[in-house]
Parts: sequence; structure tokens; C-alpha cells
Amino acid sequence: MIRADVADTGCGLSASAYSDLFMPFTSTKSSGLGVGLSITRSIVEAHYGMIWADAKPGGGAMFSFTLPLASAGVADKQAPKTHPEPRSKAFCRVST
Repeated sequence: MIRADVADTGCGLSASAYSDLFMPFTSTKSSGLGVGLSITRSIVEAHYGMIWADAKPGGGAMFSFTLPLASAGVADKQAPKTHPEPRSKAFCRVST
């Protein structure tokens, strides 16, 4: 699996925002369409990956996703049932 984490230093997400975060037409912005994270989730899941968001200590949010490596067999492409623990507070990191 490969994992990417993208974090910001904004105001973060409210506790109520997490339940609908990846649903179509859900936005925290007054002018947002609310399709970006929904489309992202569809793409990641279509490639046997998993995507999630976490609050970042000190403010902001961290969005993470995993994808299987191209050389992985079909059996290895099953998305894990639990979210891996973040290993870093890096703002953008890709690890293998």
C-alpha cells in the first residue's frame, strides 16, 4: 500500500462535519458545490483504496488516503477495515 497525507493549518472541521464530509453536495463553504471530496472518494475507492479525515492537533485537518501498489495481487487490494494511525504531522507526504 501507498499512503498520502495532506494537512492544513486552517480552523479545522467541526465534529458534525465529519459524518457527511464525503457525501455529494456537502460543503462547509457558502459558495462551495460540495462535490470535490465525494469525487475524490469515488476515485480512491474505485482503485481499492480508502480515504479519511482527522482533526490535526493544534488546528487544521489532515486528509489521508491509501492505494494498493500496482504490483499487489488482487487479494492484497482489499481496503483495510481500520484507518492506519498517522505517522507524521507533515503537510504533504507520500510514503510507501
